[in-house]
Amino acid sequence: MAGTDQKLDADVIVVGGGNAGFSAAHAAATRGRKVILLERGTDEMAGGNSYYTAGATRIIHDGLEDLQKFIEHDDRHDRSEVPPYTIEDYRSDMERVTEGRTDKDLMEVLIKESRPTLEWLHSLGLKYRLMYERQAYEREDGGFLFWGGLHVGNVGGGEGLIADHTRVAKELGTDIRYGHRARRLIVEDGKVVGVVAEVDGQEVELRAESVIMTAGGFEASPELRAKYMGEAWKNAKVRGTPYNVGDMIEAALQIGAAPGGDFTTCHSIQWDAEHPQNDSNRELTNRLSRQSYPLGILVNKEGKRFLDEGADYRNYTYAKYGKVVLEQPDAFAYQVFDADLRPMVRKEDYEMPGVSVHEADTLEELADKIQVDKDAFLKTVQDYNENINEDAEYDPNTLDGRSSNVTPPKSHWAQALDRGPFYAYPVTCGITFTFGGVKTDTHGRVLNESGAHIEGLYAAGEMLGGLFSINYPGGAGLAAGMTFGRRAGSLA
Repeated sequence: MAGTDQKLDADVIVVGGGNAGFSAAHAAATRGRKVILLERGTDEMAGGNSYYTAGATRIIHDGLEDLQKFIEHDDRHDRSEVPPYTIEDYRSDMERVTEGRTDKDLMEVLIKESRPTLEWLHSLGLKYRLMYERQAYEREDGGFLFWGGLHVGNVGGGEGLIADHTRVAKELGTDIRYGHRARRLIVEDGKVVGVVAEVDGQEVELRAESVIMTAGGFEASPELRAKYMGEAWKNAKVRGTPYNVGDMIEAALQIGAAPGGDFTTCHSIQWDAEHPQNDSNRELTNRLSRQSYPLGILVNKEGKRFLDEGADYRNYTYAKYGKVVLEQPDAFAYQVFDADLRPMVRKEDYEMPGVSVHEADTLEELADKIQVDKDAFLKTVQDYNENINEDAEYDPNTLDGRSSNVTPPKSHWAQALDRGPFYAYPVTCGITFTFGGVKTDTHGRVLNESGAHIEGLYAAGEMLGGLFSINYPGGAGLAAGMTFGRRAGSLA
């Protein structure tokens, strides 16, 4: 074996150039470590899934005055109410939406360290703001009430996030190498000492004291989706990068890493079903999502509702409802709004270039246009309209209790669909990231089946399994990536 004689290319190699990878690289570089970051994409295709996000990041805080320490100024702040989001709120949301399947130790680190980690990134040069367009509806008096515990995001969304990270990495001296697809881990005497990467069709070996894997899940691999989650998942559209095909998860398992987390579920949302470029759209990124569904109703091709659109704030339901749409006939559904509701939907998504929408003056005409069972559709809308709790005041900023007593129920935000024109937005399942990965301790150290640390190997981001199952609270993914990325980079 080459052993200790082998020349090192760096102290730390980070595999994957998304939010988690850059956070790990920054943490290592600020310790004086020589860092190489390997990114499969070219610089025009870099950023992993993080580039495709809206940049929303879930952290604890004490309200607007507290947040103003690190968010960009906005003239609307004086008209805004931002409720505090506590440790107890975060813990309750994590346990509730994952149905208790979150790893408690990882969860506690995420909750308590995501805020200081964001402040650390801000000190390095990342910029944050309040997310008005996603997390608050403007009220009649011109004020804003933020809801759902998720209030802060990156300036410029995912694109701004990666631009900021890249700039900071270069300032810190990180060697970013694009076009490098890491395929295997190099192991000597039980210790990971480097990676083998493909570059322009050739294999290269790169060696370091530590390797931090932040190369994402397997959501972009139809084969692995089918293997772990079922054949139906081959039909899902890939929201983010086409490069997250599970290379490093498979490589880690091959050298004895223990699998971690839930391989059978994932983050998946409602996604434009008819846009001609609805897989990994680099230009439109997150704008192909359809997130205003709590305001209207969802019907499948049979003209029937099939879920509770108002079960909770969007942040707590959207990541599991893609799966429910996937289970409908042809993995297809329509979000339906009338003339009163249509102005309230999120402009960034519903008025994007090439948006798929069907419009008609009457419900009968709409049924013909979208080719659903007309009689069933009209009965669905009629039953919904006639069973609304009119005693509750409609308020999309709160859990207003304005329900429709139908099956399935709509628990909040029920407004009659009775004024034309009517709108139907076709949606399918867009997969964001998978929940299964490798097992780690709370510092990102990858563990083997015996629970021992595989020396030299760390993981963060979507590769770190155990935090999420079934569902997740919106914004917890980016929060976890930066938190555990920083933790791994502080040790490697």
